[in-house]
Amino acid sequence: MAASTIFSTPLGQVALVFVLVFTVTFAVLQKSKIFGDGKRQIDALVALAVGLIAISVGYAINVISNLIPFLAVSLIIIVVFLVLVGAFYKEGDFKLSSGVRIAFGIAVFVALVIAVLYFTGAWDYLYSLALGENSSAILTNTIIIVVVLAAVAAVIFGGGKKDKKEDKS
Repeated sequence: MAASTIFSTPLGQVALVFVLVFTVTFAVLQKSKIFGDGKRQIDALVALAVGLIAISVGYAINVISNLIPFLAVSLIIIVVFLVLVGAFYKEGDFKLSSGVRIAFGIAVFVALVIAVLYFTGAWDYLYSLALGENSSAILTNTIIIVVVLAAVAAVIFGGGKKDKKEDKS
């Protein structure tokens, strides 16, 4: 039989979500210095308000509670990746190239968007919209529209700078 703790109760889940939202909001406000330097009290009050608003909405608690395991597993994967890559560098020389950082950032962003879509229920809606009853027609039309828009964007924005030297003969 599993041991019951205060964190397994609904009140504990709400408290953990509040602490997470408050801490992340406070840290972002401190780092960005939106309200200025040395304004810890204002940052704390804003973070408190955001945390209380977040826990007053049951849907937000559910989404955040579902995202926390995804966050934990993602952080473990990132740390293991960095440890494995860092094993091949001398102490103090570890630095990822900008290409790897950009690719890593894009992968994390895509994974986060997919996780949010999945846990909010939007993933099922988008999946049924794209691959529903008449999947071949909708998917084909979507692909054609994307290709046409990409071609138009490439024609409009694709050309480099052209020399405007005129030959005077």
